[in-house]
Amino acid sequence: MIANPDRYNAREEKVSPGKLHATQYIVVLVLVVLATGMWRLQVLGADSYRQLAEANRIRKDPVRAPRGKIFDREGRILVDNYPSVSCYLLREQAKDVQADVPMIARGLNLPVEQVEATLRRYQITPKYESILLKQDITQDEQAFIEAHRNELPELETRDDQRRLYPGGGFAAHLIGYVGEVSEEDLNSSKYDFYEPGDVVGKSGVEQTYDSLLRGVDGSRDVIVDSRGREVGQPVRQQLAIPGKDLRLTIDLDLQRVAEQAMEGKNGALVAMDPHTGEILAMVSRPAFDPNQFAVRLTRSYWSQLVNDPDHPLMNKAIQAQLAPGSTFKIIMSLAGLEEGIAQDMRVMCNGGGTFYGRFFACDHHHGMVDIDHAIPWSCDTFYYTLAEKLGIDTIAKYATEVGLSQKTGIDLPDEATGTMPSTAWKLRTQHEKWYAGETISVGIGQGSVQVTPLQLARALSGIASGGALKRPHVVFPDELPPDMGSAVAASYPGSGDRTIPLSPQNWETITDAMAQTMLPGGYDTGAAVRLEGIDFAGKTGTAQLVNHSIGGNNLLTGIARANAWFVGMAPRRNPDIVVAVLCEHGGWGATAAAPLAAQVINAFVTKQRRREGNLIQVSAPKPAAVPAILQPSSSPQPSGVPKPPTAPADISMAEPGPRVAGPESNQH
Repeated sequence: MIANPDRYNAREEKVSPGKLHATQYIVVLVLVVLATGMWRLQVLGADSYRQLAEANRIRKDPVRAPRGKIFDREGRILVDNYPSVSCYLLREQAKDVQADVPMIARGLNLPVEQVEATLRRYQITPKYESILLKQDITQDEQAFIEAHRNELPELETRDDQRRLYPGGGFAAHLIGYVGEVSEEDLNSSKYDFYEPGDVVGKSGVEQTYDSLLRGVDGSRDVIVDSRGREVGQPVRQQLAIPGKDLRLTIDLDLQRVAEQAMEGKNGALVAMDPHTGEILAMVSRPAFDPNQFAVRLTRSYWSQLVNDPDHPLMNKAIQAQLAPGSTFKIIMSLAGLEEGIAQDMRVMCNGGGTFYGRFFACDHHHGMVDIDHAIPWSCDTFYYTLAEKLGIDTIAKYATEVGLSQKTGIDLPDEATGTMPSTAWKLRTQHEKWYAGETISVGIGQGSVQVTPLQLARALSGIASGGALKRPHVVFPDELPPDMGSAVAASYPGSGDRTIPLSPQNWETITDAMAQTMLPGGYDTGAAVRLEGIDFAGKTGTAQLVNHSIGGNNLLTGIARANAWFVGMAPRRNPDIVVAVLCEHGGWGATAAAPLAAQVINAFVTKQRRREGNLIQVSAPKPAAVPAILQPSSSPQPSGVPKPPTAPADISMAEPGPRVAGPESNQH
């Protein structure tokens, strides 16, 4: 029996059937929504979430493309690659990289400051991008990384290819070097497609043809565990495309002779084929070791280079801008003859002459001098007088026609333009008028005239070639892709190929006089280095660094000592080779520079005759030892460093030395 039925009925009335049905519908709806979500996640979104899961266990590692090799004109290797191991830092695998910096620096033998600077440099880059900490690590450093996998899971080793350059700075300025792309580079539009850590050409051929040599990087998709360690085989792999090989115009035999000739000197030597503009050899001294740049340049070595007063990083063959001295007299002769003035000139040389109230000295008392003797005797008094008659603007006209005061257009970076003064030039640069007295010293290649060795070689060989001047180049243009050939020509503008009008009679006069320079007799300035059996022509030059009125035979000493020049060619007309030599502070061109050019020309002719089976034996001094080709740097290395391979040692070399004969007469 129910005690209080009214109360019981009231409680039952609180949950009405309608409310109960509504609640049931809501529960069913929630279950439908949940089921729909589960279906979307497990069925419709399966592929998407599978990819995300794969991404969590698969890491994409870059595979660096090996750079193309560099060969000489005969296919002999100059620059190769060697296998190396580098250490990278994976930021995604580290909870606190900063806390690990001291341990990382200690294990990799790096300063803590250097590691911290590297991390700061990559702060703005995505975390999934790995950071190159150290290249070419030693076996001890590899062992450290393996032994500390648990403590330092962010460290990883990868196989790379590193550049192997010739030892001893062999052809260093011509070939150039590679290095990691800098922050400044990345801010330039030229490097829009590069990323931090990429290796690029920094100078020489490596820079000019970087896009051809560098290739296309690949990648490896590798499975990693929760600590980022690679397990199993790569899932996917995109092979890197190696860079294209490059064949240079230089002749390894001539380059070795030139390197030997310039050993211990301060200056440059460049040899060129005047018919084509092909560079056969190029040396600048002092040099640097590009192998030091190929990995990571040390601060001490960089400081040594930049603080060296002899500028070892400068390619003096195309960048040294200096007064040409008496070599400029060939251009003066061209101007005087083409203007119809020099043919009938007769000048009495009594050791100098007075012009505009000032005495200008000559090296000797030559007596009566005409154009046929002015070149071999290198009589300053004759050319002072010729300069006075021509005037500065006429001299500048002919000097500009043969390519002075403008780039040649060689396919190497940072070529200098030089200077050829004129009335307009002085007004534009100094806002002053040109005085007639200034023209006198220009007549002997002094004053404001500045040239590079390459400009001088091209100008004088162009005159000897009947007025045909070719654009110098170090890579065969027809072996480049068409678009690259045109791009290089546009990127390195210059005077290019040109032909200047030259009277056949004047051409013979100049070339015969240059050949007479190398023969014994009288004051002939190059007779000390004549080459028997070779039609050898040339012009010596001694560019004084002080006022020429103090006396022609006073060369002074040290940094005030005169620069020695020589430009030689063979044969005298339409030459097959021209060699220009600059010896800074070397003194007389005849004794300091001419013998070096003679060695290269003799080697060239000897090699040609050997190939043609028409070799004339000429006694010559044996060459001194030269740096071995493709030997790695001799700088100390930590224990365990993998030593890169060396190049073949059986590279032949033509006999380099000239037969020296005749008295040392007028050394101008």
